[in-house]
Amino acid sequence: MTIKKEFNSFEEMLSGSDVPVLVDFYADWCGPCQMMVPILEQVNSQLKDRLRIVKIDTEKYTELASRYGIEALPTLVLFKQGQPVDRIEGVVQAPQLVQHLQPLI
Repeated sequence: MTIKKEFNSFEEMLSGSDVPVLVDFYADWCGPCQMMVPILEQVNSQLKDRLRIVKIDTEKYTELASRYGIEALPTLVLFKQGQPVDRIEGVVQAPQLVQHLQPLI
């Protein structure tokens, strides 16, 4: 699942995507965030042609976390055409997350 890419900006990454982008705002010290890793891998395998998953470390990118009002971790924000359209806070199991996302993507 993990493909590391460099972008000049978060906005460039969002606008350059031809599919909706699910951003996982996390921190390394966050236990529930670690629980999301295999869950997001499952979601990615099921929705890989319809969705891109990106992880943003809130410790490294504090300005992005502030801009999108991230107060709880993990927080998933779904972006379509560069705009946030949905937000999920906390751990969600893969089947429920896929079911929640499918009508949105």
